[in-house]
Amino acid sequence: MTAVGNGAQTAGRPTRLPRSARRKQLLAAAQEVFVAQGYHAAAMDDIAERAGVSKPVLYQHFPGKMELYLALLDTHCDAIVDKVHEAMRGTNDNKERVGASVRAYFDFVDHESEAFRLVFESDLRNDPAVRQRVERVEQGCIAAITDTIISDTGVSRAHAELLASGLVGAAETAAQFWLAGGRLVPKAEAEALVAALSWRGIASFPLQGESA
Repeated sequence: MTAVGNGAQTAGRPTRLPRSARRKQLLAAAQEVFVAQGYHAAAMDDIAERAGVSKPVLYQHFPGKMELYLALLDTHCDAIVDKVHEAMRGTNDNKERVGASVRAYFDFVDHESEAFRLVFESDLRNDPAVRQRVERVEQGCIAAITDTIISDTGVSRAHAELLASGLVGAAETAAQFWLAGGRLVPKAEAEALVAALSWRGIASFPLQGESA
């Protein structure tokens, strides 16, 4: 039986971990199984074995496979939205903001955990709870960029949301295309290309107080 992380087993007996640490361990094991097998093929037995715990221990933390999957989705959906918010807050230079937003998507799809597959390639996209979380990623990222565009340019919210959705769509689609195509373009160069394309469009909208 393989254990995930330190302290999963000692001399064949489970080690007591703080609840938060055990939850983190179980989520890590579940992520590996879901990414490798997809939701439908994954079994709670597989996840418990990967974590090095008994099924009762797993069920103490998550009442079912769906709850475990949704907890993972929440973690990764929140992470990418937070990254885009950080891109907006981290600088007042709008060109750097665009670059950081694009980088957030490339970093997400390029992470060794392949967690992006849970968000963008889920085999549960038609499930209402999963769909709501996936849509929340797009809406959260668009909202973060929308507020910045409004603040800087003074355009209407409807116009700003449309511009923000274009930036988010370009970053997400390009990052996934780059990964699926085998990373033929070096990552930094790929990010710069997509950021340059987006910036040349966004930059045409003057800041408040500037003439067009």
